[in-house]
Amino acid sequence: MSHKGFYQEFEVFSKRSHNSPMQYQFSLLAPNEELALVMAQENFMRREPVVDIWVVKRDNIRKMTQEERETLQRIDNKEYRNTKGYGYLKKKWRHYEQEMLDEKEIMSWGGKLKK
Repeated sequence: MSHKGFYQEFEVFSKRSHNSPMQYQFSLLAPNEELALVMAQENFMRREPVVDIWVVKRDNIRKMTQEERETLQRIDNKEYRNTKGYGYLKKKWRHYEQEMLDEKEIMSWGGKLKK
């Protein structure tokens, strides 16, 4: 039996508490899922407390193809959705406030109205 065919690659994930998310930890080589789980447990029991460990055979993880990754690129121009697209508003608002102050100032020059 070839050495390469005997071992399989597994990805290990763990949870520190019941409320925390699963986090990727490391990869390991093992002959099967049961031994991969035992190896992952041995590694974590010595280092940090965990409430759950997952081992996933790397071959069972589906990655996106290059063509699929290209579909993630934005083809539309919707910068208005980003806050950086609104930088001009501060200057515009300052100009608007200045006009208001000028109008208030002008109105104050009139003095009291005579009846």
